[in-house]
Amino acid sequence: MTASSTGPPGTATVRSISVDGQQLRIAVRAGDGIRRPLLVFNGIGASLDLLQPFVDALEPSLEVIRFDVPGVGGSPLPASPYRFTGLCRLAARMLTALGYGTVDVLGISWGGGVAQQFAASQRRRCRRLVLVATATGAIMVPASPAVLARMATPRRYLDSSYLQRIAPDLYGGSARTEPGRVRSLLHADSRVGSPRGYLYQLGAGMGWTSLPFLPLLRQATLIMSGDDDPLIPLANARLLRLLIPHSRLHIYHGGHLGLVTEAAELAPVVAGFLAAADPAVASNPPGAGPAAPQRHPRRNS
Repeated sequence: MTASSTGPPGTATVRSISVDGQQLRIAVRAGDGIRRPLLVFNGIGASLDLLQPFVDALEPSLEVIRFDVPGVGGSPLPASPYRFTGLCRLAARMLTALGYGTVDVLGISWGGGVAQQFAASQRRRCRRLVLVATATGAIMVPASPAVLARMATPRRYLDSSYLQRIAPDLYGGSARTEPGRVRSLLHADSRVGSPRGYLYQLGAGMGWTSLPFLPLLRQATLIMSGDDDPLIPLANARLLRLLIPHSRLHIYHGGHLGLVTEAAELAPVVAGFLAAADPAVASNPPGAGPAAPQRHPRRNS
């Protein structure tokens, strides 16, 4: 079954498909058929809708694939709990069902851990990697205990008043001065899954760490981190940069949700990195010009 959007560049299709018996709510924004599609892994508890401002800020020629992980947003609970490795296999099979071969991959926060695992265990499906506001898993520079305690439940997605109270201390950046805007972004369109789905996400990364395999990654990697992120301190991005061979670090002025709240600023950085010419993509500035166009068909050959 092919679920890819077939409209003009920039138009999106949201639908549900079945992959190995698991229903997944997906959104595919059509591109120009030339650029490599971008697969996005979202943060914990967040549906694909949360990153809409970021997707809208990307140039229309870039095809973007998003999905709600099982138990989140519009995707029903899986039959049993899962691990990052199992989720990566499901994502790879989803790509096959949609007719995609190799893609670029972006992961934010919890989804950044999944993206690291995908780059390692599904390396033939991942050309370039973008890691945003994320860390190495169980072994990392942790947030304060007070911040971590607020991440233990999905209450911030269920109670908008509670979110507005904790947003400054949890997310930092512009959430300190505009907590009402963060409340609107997380509650206006984002769909909330079940509490069990949130627990499954927590369990999926329990005990997981990318430290052993990061030096083995061969994908060119862009690491992005805010200078005011209480949830994922900047030191974690510096550690990722140290361990991933072909990587560069972009530090932006903002907090954990910078990819959403500062989408107009950060989307061109991501797009420039993905379009940069080989082989020096890791050392090129993010705005470097793209290589000569090469068409990347959706279907595997």
